[in-house]
Amino acid sequence: MHGCTSSTASSSQVLGRLTLCGSISRHPVSTGAAMHLAGYRALGLDFTYIPFSVTDVEGATRGMRALGIRGLGVSMPYKQAVIPLLDEIDPVAARIGAVNTIVNDEGRLRGYNTDWIGAVRALEEVTQLGGARVLLLGAGGAARAVAFGLAERGASVTVANRDLDKARQLAAAVGGTAAPLGREAFSADHDVLVNATSLGMTDVDPRSPVPEEALREDLLVMDIVYKPMITALVEAARRRGATAVHGGRMLLHQAAEQFRLYTGREPPLAAMDEALRGQLG
Repeated sequence: MHGCTSSTASSSQVLGRLTLCGSISRHPVSTGAAMHLAGYRALGLDFTYIPFSVTDVEGATRGMRALGIRGLGVSMPYKQAVIPLLDEIDPVAARIGAVNTIVNDEGRLRGYNTDWIGAVRALEEVTQLGGARVLLLGAGGAARAVAFGLAERGASVTVANRDLDKARQLAAAVGGTAAPLGREAFSADHDVLVNATSLGMTDVDPRSPVPEEALREDLLVMDIVYKPMITALVEAARRRGATAVHGGRMLLHQAAEQFRLYTGREPPLAAMDEALRGQLG
């Protein structure tokens, strides 16, 4: 097994039995570690998880091979930068053009994108996506992962963005349509609305990106923003009687897929969700 032991390991613990996973980012946060560690504890796995603060992404991938680190989550701005440093890329991650997960199989590094899986599984908890008409707000990196996930599941995607050229580029990549971000897009007939912009985030702009009158009772609304977990959009959707999915569900399911890739075990979602809620409040 991939080796790493701490100085506090008990004398009964065999050297090399503890498998190390973690994450690389410029500014590490504790949410991923909390979920993964809760999952390891729930299943009694000899795994641990460390968020690393990284400025040298090439050096980090070399270190992953050299130290036998089993898995690393990858945060912006490294989701594109790691791609040429890996041995293989999962086909969907290659189409998205971003990797948020690296798995080390005996020195061979393979890149995945679990963001799209997190988004579609969060939605699939409450609806079927095949044939669904989805209005996706945003055309950045997060929106790109969501758009490819929706297309992968057979949904019809309309990308609405302030920069219409970016919306058109993303829509073309997933076989969808583009629209300017505004009342015309909100008034169109769609079954699902997904906010993949930063609007609603506490430290960006806490306002909802959608006029409340555009939210219908028969609409499914998901906001991928998770700080706060219950955004202005989620609150407004609930007031209007719509089904609302908060961003914590996407965050949980993308981490759960990482857990599967690292451990080969089915993730204990309840334990991981409890740890996530403890972090987000």
